[in-house]
Amino acid sequence: MEQSDLYRYLNSPTMYLIVGVIILFVAAACIFFMIRAYKAGLAIGMDKAKLKRTITSSATFAVLPSVGILLGVIALAGSLGTPLPWLRLSVIGALHYETTVAEAAAEAVGLEKLSASVMTPEAFTTIALLMTVCIMWGMVLSLFLTKKYSTKLRNPGKKGKPSKFAGFGDTAMTAMFIGLVSAYIGSYIGSFVSADGLFSFSGDWLPLAVVVVAAIVMAGFIWLTEKKKAAWVESFSIAGSMIIAMAAAVLINGLVH
Repeated sequence: MEQSDLYRYLNSPTMYLIVGVIILFVAAACIFFMIRAYKAGLAIGMDKAKLKRTITSSATFAVLPSVGILLGVIALAGSLGTPLPWLRLSVIGALHYETTVAEAAAEAVGLEKLSASVMTPEAFTTIALLMTVCIMWGMVLSLFLTKKYSTKLRNPGKKGKPSKFAGFGDTAMTAMFIGLVSAYIGSYIGSFVSADGLFSFSGDWLPLAVVVVAAIVMAGFIWLTEKKKAAWVESFSIAGSMIIAMAAAVLINGLVH
């Protein structure tokens, strides 16, 4: 099958229909629970004006962070078509997970890069399977472990102290992100080491420059949040850092080349 034919199939009306039905179902579930939560708030005596203000502010603050998700869909659409990335990043996927798994799967099946120009039906099937199967265990394990874990969080430890499980989620998430960032940075630093173990100037330094820009921007957001008490900035920190870092990558690449 020609790459052009494959890409046309990946963006076919059938794919859009399948994905659209699933996303509409999830959106309907969100609306259902939002209405139930609103009614529950009224039932316990919460002020109607405050509830409406909370809904409005939450919707407003969700717009810019979602830009990062949109960027992920655009980035993956060029190689996997639009429907699959749209589904993955709209329902349960995460930007850092989807891109990492897609690139790893592409490398495992022998593709030089994650691109529509070299995509094959076998490669797409493998990538889609891994992107789907590897992330579903959070849902599956939640069915069996969430109730027990929640009980441990609610019950205090010895002598009334907080449960030792209280900070586990934050610690695990922080450790995961540190490992993820370290793996990415390490792979680009490793490109400066030649086959005989010596330093080489032929490595790709642009991603490292972008990392530095993103880190500086994120530090600025954290400074505004913690030192200037601008808590609203935190909702825009990830998307803002991504957009500014991507703009810096385009600018630096243009100046160099």
